Amino acid sequence: MVSVTDSTGNGSSKQQIDVVSWLDSLKEKYSEQGLNVIQQACDVAQRAHAEQKRVSGEPYVQHSLSVASILANIRMDYETVAAAVLHDVVEDTDVTLNDIRKQFGDNIANLVDGVTKMMVIQAFKGLEEISKKEKKERVQAESLRKMLLAMVEDVRVVLIKLADRTHNMRTLSALPEYKQKRIANETLDIYAPLANRLGMWQLKWELEDLSFRYLKPELYKQIAKMLVERRVDREDYINNFIQTLKTELDKVHVSAEITGRPKHIYSIYRKMQRKKIDYHQVYDTRGVRVLADSIPDCYTTLGIVHSAWRHIPGEFDDYIATPKQNNYQSIHTAVFGPDGKVVEVQIRTHKMHQDNELGVASHWRYKEGTEYDPGFERKISWLRQLLDWKEDVADASEFVDQFKSDAFEDRIYVFTPKGNVVDLPEGATPLDFAYHIHTEVGHRCRGAKVNGHMVPLTYKLKTGEQIDILTVKRGNPSRDWLNPDLGYLKTNRARNKVMHWFKLLNFDNNVADGRNVLEKELNRLGLTEVNFEKLARRLGYPKLDEFLAAIGRNDLKIKRIVRVIQELRQEEKNEFPEIKPRAPTAPTSSGSDVTIEGVGDLLTQIAGCCKPVPGDEIAGYITKGRGITIHRKDCTNILRYINQSPERLIAVEWSSKGTEQVYPVDVQIRAFDRQGLLRDVTVLLSNEKVNIIAVNTLTDKKSHTASMLLTMEINDLGSLSKILYKISSLPNVLDVRRKN
Repeated sequence: MVSVTDSTGNGSSKQQIDVVSWLDSLKEKYSEQGLNVIQQACDVAQRAHAEQKRVSGEPYVQHSLSVASILANIRMDYETVAAAVLHDVVEDTDVTLNDIRKQFGDNIANLVDGVTKMMVIQAFKGLEEISKKEKKERVQAESLRKMLLAMVEDVRVVLIKLADRTHNMRTLSALPEYKQKRIANETLDIYAPLANRLGMWQLKWELEDLSFRYLKPELYKQIAKMLVERRVDREDYINNFIQTLKTELDKVHVSAEITGRPKHIYSIYRKMQRKKIDYHQVYDTRGVRVLADSIPDCYTTLGIVHSAWRHIPGEFDDYIATPKQNNYQSIHTAVFGPDGKVVEVQIRTHKMHQDNELGVASHWRYKEGTEYDPGFERKISWLRQLLDWKEDVADASEFVDQFKSDAFEDRIYVFTPKGNVVDLPEGATPLDFAYHIHTEVGHRCRGAKVNGHMVPLTYKLKTGEQIDILTVKRGNPSRDWLNPDLGYLKTNRARNKVMHWFKLLNFDNNVADGRNVLEKELNRLGLTEVNFEKLARRLGYPKLDEFLAAIGRNDLKIKRIVRVIQELRQEEKNEFPEIKPRAPTAPTSSGSDVTIEGVGDLLTQIAGCCKPVPGDEIAGYITKGRGITIHRKDCTNILRYINQSPERLIAVEWSSKGTEQVYPVDVQIRAFDRQGLLRDVTVLLSNEKVNIIAVNTLTDKKSHTASMLLTMEINDLGSLSKILYKISSLPNVLDVRRKN
């Protein structure tokens, strides 16, 4: 039989298969009927490929037999093995698909057809105009798409393709170096992750190790050499560890098969990269695998391992209780074994081990005479959901990025009106979709339909939805799209395109827009007497116009400006007269979020006239019998007190202790009157978990405008800014601001 190349690169992959001996070895695995079908397939393949040779010089049929041998070794059903033997005859010889169908039936013919289709790349319109690099990427993407579509019909097509790629990787040395690297990259990006998603760990590890061997040959040899140099000592150590563990398990009558774990070079490299450690610190260079009879025995074994050796914190995962996305189940732990050396232990049942190593292939392993495994469908449900539409789209390049990321959990897949797939991050909006299609489509977007129904531009798209963007002939992006609190854009790609558009506007427009945005926000928040020149210098802009232009281009965020205003106000010397200390000399807390300078524990209350919140500049006024009332410094009452009774003013500031106290704030809303306006405002505030204390509305029938005064509870100035932006984005709202 053909030998399997191990993870250290040893073993021969060029040993030729003797057909008679190979068929004889299959007698114990397959029924007489199955064996007869495989033998007929060998006869057809030998005749069809008789004159063909591979680049390495070996007969071409040896490749087909090697692929079939890989599948037979994992006990795939006879139809899959026979199709693997025949997988190249339709593409590379005069044998037709009808010939296969007549002799072997529909099942095997459909498998061969599925593999063949994955090798045939459809012609693209205007392909001659595509650059060589882009053409290569599109061909790769189209090939992958065909594989996925074929997989929806019969996953065995993909198993044959994975076995085909595995043998090609074993014989990759016959190709030029540039082809070796290209194929190895493709294998590492697409085929190894696919084997992982299907739970086929045997093929996954081999594909990764072989790819790594050609992509980083020196590092591969270095790690392989270290494994070989320490093999004897490591094996002696592991044997002693296994014997000790077996003795402890015998005491509690737990029967288990214990072996040393195979060492995979690429996984060692990935762990070195991920944890930024060297080879000596990689735990799983010394590994043990325990195969128990039942799940309770697995947990009993875990308890014994942790009792016998000290467990390493942070190195424990229970994938039995919580399986991985590809249904992988096992317990992983690491302990300090004898002599303080780290040993990684994997514990699982025999059934879990079979499923982990073979993945979806285990569904067919003992198919003859056994019942269908209901868990099989769950293993590829992620793929069925993704490709349920089954549209034969022309351009499938998005699928390559999808598989490279291997992150289906945080991606969504939506469709254009023509049926093309668009891959976006979870939480993406119609605006993100529009900018993904084309920059101008994004700029001119004014609405969107999802599955034929109008939705707001802040709508969160879901997998499987069809998106239709509504545009105007001439349109520009809105600055509101850049406000993260409003939720228009999720992707950095779309956000950068909007920011770039504003940067291209002329300088004078940016200055005017920046001044307008800044004044509007300060008015909304009730922040007065702000020195723009001082603020600009503090933020690193020597000239005021440059500062305002940066705001206009959205290079400078309003939240940062508000924060700096607060810092500047805290640094300014207090202009109010201070009273002499009458208790402790140190600042003390009054039981609220306000610290009173030089005064003991006094009762404080928030003034109802100006309703300050953390972030506002404040002053205290000593009342008769009611403690200290806290006002905003720009409150009209404070200005009156300065002239009438300055001796009763006291310096106060917000405490930095960070309590979660809320404060009442009056917000004035002006809008065109419409049905449901008040409902929309209250629902928005409810979603933001903002409590409304009072509401007063007034409608002017002549102008069709509504005026609302809401008193709500807010944590601080930043929260207020966010709420004001959210309310201003509601339909028909003309103006919203904090009431002075």
